[in-house]
Amino acid sequence: MKVKDYHTASQLQKFYISEKNPKLAHRIQGVYLASKGLTCLEIVNVTGFSRRAIQQWIAKYNKGNINALKDSPRSGQPSKLSKQQEKALCKRIEAGPAKADGIASLNGPVIRQILELEFGVVYSLWGIYHLLHRLGYSCLCPRPQHENSNPQLQAEFKKTSQRCWMQSNQSIQAKK
Repeated sequence: MKVKDYHTASQLQKFYISEKNPKLAHRIQGVYLASKGLTCLEIVNVTGFSRRAIQQWIAKYNKGNINALKDSPRSGQPSKLSKQQEKALCKRIEAGPAKADGIASLNGPVIRQILELEFGVVYSLWGIYHLLHRLGYSCLCPRPQHENSNPQLQAEFKKTSQRCWMQSNQSIQAKK
């Protein structure tokens, strides 16, 4: 395989060893091995990638050096919510559940309903979780508390309640 001499073999070796992106490192390694005079089949045996992938890497490198081996940015599907709607959703989530919602905490299915009713946008449950992650929210939520709960009475109850646990007399053996 013919490789243009943008870089020496030792430079290519340093590049692929020091590269943080594993995909790009594999591509540079393929070009490095080709520059050392290995055949495409030998490179396939060393790297484990397909013959066609190796040929594409070499062709890209020959057209535009190492920069051509990098992944080009992908746009993906556009968001269903505008930036203003995303900000409004964040405010709605941070405000917590309203009394009209009839729930103690917001979760994926509830946020899905809110988006459908208040914003007129339909998301799958997986799409909701992806959206929340993109907006900086995690899937962890605090344990819900009843609106009429009294933390002082609860702490007092914990101090005065007996700590007795029921213990069974027989131990149950696991089947092997």
